[in-house]
Amino acid sequence: MIFTVTLNPAIDKTVVIPNFKVGSVNRIQSLRTDAGGKGFNVSKCLKKLGVSSTACAILGGATGEHLLAMMTQMGIDTLSVTVTEQSRTNLKIIDALTGVTTEINEPGPEVPCSVLDELRSRVAEKISPGDIVVLSGSLPRGTSTSLYYEWTKFFHSLGAVVFLDSDGEAMRLGVEARPDFIKPNHGEMSRIVGKSLSTQQELIEAGKRLLDTGIQEIVISLGADGAVFISSGGIFKANALKVPVLSTVGAGDAMVAAMAYGLEKKLPRESRIRLAMAMGAASVMSDGTQPPDAELVWRLSEEVEIKEL
Repeated sequence: MIFTVTLNPAIDKTVVIPNFKVGSVNRIQSLRTDAGGKGFNVSKCLKKLGVSSTACAILGGATGEHLLAMMTQMGIDTLSVTVTEQSRTNLKIIDALTGVTTEINEPGPEVPCSVLDELRSRVAEKISPGDIVVLSGSLPRGTSTSLYYEWTKFFHSLGAVVFLDSDGEAMRLGVEARPDFIKPNHGEMSRIVGKSLSTQQELIEAGKRLLDTGIQEIVISLGADGAVFISSGGIFKANALKVPVLSTVGAGDAMVAAMAYGLEKKLPRESRIRLAMAMGAASVMSDGTQPPDAELVWRLSEEVEIKEL
């Protein structure tokens, strides 16, 4: 079973504004809303691939109720704990002419430790050894940056496989707990190790050092340059597929979903890599943060080129 954890979910409002200009009147060409937050995005992608997951989250106010209704409508099992303060609404502005995405994200509600503990306890009641727990996204206001470190240790103690995908100090400290899988991008990898990594080889060497500490698998996403996959089974580079880009938001979450799916289904390594790259590519072809169509994903996976380094 796969559990995704989203501690700071949001309604993602995505607007398309051709020739978007700061300090000027801008007219929206199109608008859509999605249940957002990195863990929710992972669960949405898994659902499209035909795999059930439990989306675990802290939801606040009427916005939180709307998020729950959206997830329920998609047929995704949601385990939630509520707070009175409203969950976030985030704005994504896509300039259809330049392809540039501007994100304006609210901080979200402040969450007491008692609520965090309640969610963790309720998730723990459902976990069996070998289950996958995906910890991802930003932390709520007022939360200790050591939370992902503590939760990684806790879920490991229950026999779970832990995926971690975040940024900043929460991610750096979380990595010290040795999650089984991490998916930083170029900049996030530099922040994890505390120094600028300017070349692919520097990224690989840093990844290998993290592997030596006990992390099982690392995927470093490089945007248009593809991704590097590092594990005890070898180091592989996959080139990005050339596809039309509608929105880059959620592409990394789609890759995480693919890797979790591959692990759950015990797919061969190269099949997991192909699926991850295809999920990322299909995601950027989709409006907003809606999950990509599975048929498109499997078709794109056949086009992925992989090279062992």
